[in-house]
Amino acid sequence: QVQLVESGGGLVQAGGSLRLSCAASGSIFTIFRMGWYRQAPGKVRDPVARIWSGGSTNYADSVKGRFTIVRDNAKNTVYLQMNSLKPEDTAVYYCNAQLRQRASDSLRDYWGQGTQVTVSS
Repeated sequence: QVQLVESGGGLVQAGGSLRLSCAASGSIFTIFRMGWYRQAPGKVRDPVARIWSGGSTNYADSVKGRFTIVRDNAKNTVYLQMNSLKPEDTAVYYCNAQLRQRASDSLRDYWGQGTQVTVSS
Protein backbone atom coordinates (compact mmCIF):
# COMPACT_ATOMS: atom_id res chain seq x y z
CA GLN A 1 0.00 0.00 0.00
CA VAL A 2 0.96 3.60 -0.55
CA GLN A 3 0.17 6.50 1.74
CA LEU A 4 0.46 10.23 1.16
CA VAL A 5 0.52 12.27 4.34
CA GLU A 6 0.04 16.01 4.06
CA SER A 7 0.68 18.77 6.54
CA GLY A 8 0.93 22.53 6.71
CA GLY A 9 -2.50 23.89 5.91
CA GLY A 10 -4.25 26.49 8.00
CA LEU A 11 -5.66 29.98 8.20
CA VAL A 12 -3.64 32.96 7.01
CA GLN A 13 -4.32 36.57 6.12
CA ALA A 14 -4.09 37.79 2.57
CA GLY A 15 -0.48 38.47 1.65
CA GLY A 16 0.78 35.82 4.03
CA SER A 17 2.60 32.56 3.40
CA LEU A 18 2.11 28.87 4.07
CA ARG A 19 4.20 25.79 3.32
CA LEU A 20 2.57 22.47 2.56
CA SER A 21 4.39 19.16 2.85
CA CYS A 22 3.51 15.72 1.53
CA ALA A 23 5.42 12.52 2.23
CA ALA A 24 4.81 9.32 0.29
CA SER A 25 5.44 6.02 2.02
CA GLY A 26 4.84 2.33 1.52
CA SER A 27 5.74 -0.04 -1.25
CA ILE A 28 7.13 2.30 -3.91
CA PHE A 29 9.41 1.39 -6.79
CA THR A 30 9.60 4.81 -8.39
CA ILE A 31 7.69 8.09 -8.34
CA PHE A 32 7.26 9.68 -11.74
CA ARG A 33 5.48 12.85 -10.71
CA MET A 34 4.31 14.57 -7.53
CA GLY A 35 2.10 17.56 -7.24
CA TRP A 36 -0.62 19.58 -5.58
CA TYR A 37 -4.21 20.03 -6.66
CA ARG A 38 -6.91 22.13 -5.03
CA GLN A 39 -10.65 22.08 -4.83
CA ALA A 40 -12.81 24.99 -3.72
CA PRO A 41 -16.45 24.46 -2.70
CA GLY A 42 -18.62 23.77 -5.72
CA LYS A 43 -15.67 23.58 -8.08
CA VAL A 44 -13.67 20.81 -9.69
CA ARG A 45 -10.25 19.72 -8.49
CA ASP A 46 -7.59 21.55 -10.49
CA PRO A 47 -3.81 21.16 -10.66
CA VAL A 48 -1.84 23.84 -8.86
CA ALA A 49 1.77 22.74 -9.26
CA ARG A 50 3.47 19.56 -10.39
CA ILE A 51 7.06 18.36 -10.48
CA TRP A 52 8.48 15.45 -12.41
CA SER A 53 11.28 13.13 -11.36
CA GLY A 54 13.75 14.97 -13.56
CA GLY A 55 12.95 18.27 -11.88
CA SER A 56 10.76 19.97 -14.44
CA THR A 57 7.77 21.82 -13.06
CA ASN A 58 4.39 23.09 -14.15
CA TYR A 59 2.24 25.73 -12.46
CA ALA A 60 -1.29 26.97 -12.87
CA ASP A 61 -1.29 30.48 -14.32
CA SER A 62 -3.03 31.82 -11.23
CA VAL A 63 -0.12 30.85 -8.94
CA LYS A 64 2.90 31.52 -11.13
CA GLY A 65 5.39 33.75 -9.37
CA ARG A 66 3.76 33.15 -5.98
CA PHE A 67 3.99 29.38 -5.40
CA THR A 68 7.07 27.17 -5.62
CA ILE A 69 7.09 23.38 -5.69
CA VAL A 70 10.15 21.48 -4.53
CA ARG A 71 10.75 17.76 -4.36
CA ASP A 72 13.11 15.69 -2.22
CA ASN A 73 13.48 12.45 -4.16
CA ALA A 74 15.44 10.73 -1.41
CA LYS A 75 12.58 11.29 1.04
CA ASN A 76 9.71 10.88 -1.45
CA THR A 77 8.49 14.25 -0.24
CA VAL A 78 7.13 17.29 -2.02
CA TYR A 79 6.72 20.80 -0.67
CA LEU A 80 4.61 23.72 -1.83
CA GLN A 81 5.74 27.14 -0.69
CA MET A 82 2.84 29.54 -1.06
CA ASN A 83 3.57 33.27 -0.84
CA SER A 84 1.44 36.36 -1.39
CA LEU A 85 -1.68 34.33 -0.69
CA LYS A 86 -5.02 35.62 -1.88
CA PRO A 87 -8.57 34.85 -0.70
CA GLU A 88 -9.14 33.05 -4.00
CA ASP A 89 -6.45 30.55 -3.01
CA THR A 90 -8.82 29.23 -0.35
CA ALA A 91 -9.46 25.55 -1.01
CA VAL A 92 -8.71 22.03 0.11
CA TYR A 93 -5.26 21.15 -1.21
CA TYR A 94 -4.57 17.56 -2.20
CA CYS A 95 -1.21 15.93 -2.70
CA ASN A 96 -0.87 13.64 -5.70
CA ALA A 97 1.78 11.12 -6.65
CA GLN A 98 1.97 9.20 -9.90
CA LEU A 99 4.09 6.13 -9.27
CA ARG A 100 4.89 2.47 -9.75
CA GLN A 101 4.86 0.05 -6.85
CA ARG A 102 6.82 -2.53 -8.87
CA ALA A 103 8.96 -2.21 -11.98
CA SER A 104 6.38 -4.12 -14.04
CA ASP A 105 3.42 -2.01 -12.91
CA SER A 106 1.73 0.74 -14.85
CA LEU A 107 1.77 4.24 -13.42
CA ARG A 108 -1.03 4.87 -10.92
CA ASP A 109 -2.28 7.98 -9.18
CA TYR A 110 -2.44 8.20 -5.41
CA TRP A 111 -3.98 11.00 -3.34
CA GLY A 112 -3.57 12.43 0.11
CA GLN A 113 -6.50 13.13 2.41
CA GLY A 114 -6.42 16.88 1.72
CA THR A 115 -5.51 19.86 3.86
CA GLN A 116 -7.56 23.03 4.20
CA VAL A 117 -6.02 26.36 3.27
CA THR A 118 -8.07 29.43 4.15
CA VAL A 119 -6.97 32.93 3.24
CA SER A 120 -8.85 35.76 4.89
CA SER A 121 -9.18 39.20 3.33
